[in-house]
Amino acid sequence: MNVSARPKIGLWEYVAGSARLVRMTNLVIVVLTQYLTRILLIGPRQNWRKIIADSDLFLLSLSTVCIAAAGYIINDYFDIKIDIVNKPQRVVVGRYLKRRWAMGAHQLLNILGAALGLVVSPYIFVINVCSITLLWFYSARYKRMPFIGNFIVSMLTGLTLLILTLHYPENRHLVFIYAVFSFFISLIREVVKDMEDIKGDEAHGCRTLPIIWGIRRTKSFLYAVISVFVVTLFVLAQALNNYLLTILFILLLIPLSWLLLKLSRADTRRDFKQISGICKIIMLLGLLTMIWA
Repeated sequence: MNVSARPKIGLWEYVAGSARLVRMTNLVIVVLTQYLTRILLIGPRQNWRKIIADSDLFLLSLSTVCIAAAGYIINDYFDIKIDIVNKPQRVVVGRYLKRRWAMGAHQLLNILGAALGLVVSPYIFVINVCSITLLWFYSARYKRMPFIGNFIVSMLTGLTLLILTLHYPENRHLVFIYAVFSFFISLIREVVKDMEDIKGDEAHGCRTLPIIWGIRRTKSFLYAVISVFVVTLFVLAQALNNYLLTILFILLLIPLSWLLLKLSRADTRRDFKQISGICKIIMLLGLLTMIWA
């Protein structure tokens, strides 16, 4: 299938395609997460108007968004053939955006993201450059390898919270707990997505966990990850003597149990897509607990 052999694209389709390319919804969630973390966890909450107007926070968040958008672009750039098999209706590069324009947008966003980070802090600049490098190698190579690609994406997800503590060190232990939460739920979702995309990945030589282990063993691996996830959250909450946070995490066991039930019964692409959606819900519920943490 040749993605370039398409009818002429209208302006609205081009805009919608570009928004899908950079995962606009995900970028909005990143911004909201960083601002909620800054207001609710780092605080002080009563100064929320001042926090929202903070230029450093705006620049830090914008730099994160630029780098994340660049990461999505380069990921799709390298995955055109795989995406044609796994999700042909969502292919953007080569259909809405020429490959050379995609690469140019990727480079421009990375430069902008690194520069904005440098304006805020040299430490944030270093972290941003490391993130840019990891995203490149993830898309070009590590995504096709077992586990390491999943780990990189999950680590960078948690880093979107931890990077705030470089410039706003107050309550960094509480922020760390939520970064760990984001890391684990992202890791679970990334492995589930590999099970969902196993057909296209296998056809193009990827060596993800479901391909080398099979679905059954990968499920067992996820059961172990979820167990470690739950234990880690409670250990960290207890270490902070935050009993309210412990109660909130107990309530999160309800959707986690739902996830485990669905995972135990899943065997089709549709099933794994539903589980990926459940992971998003759990992520959202976890972020909502910031209100009471």
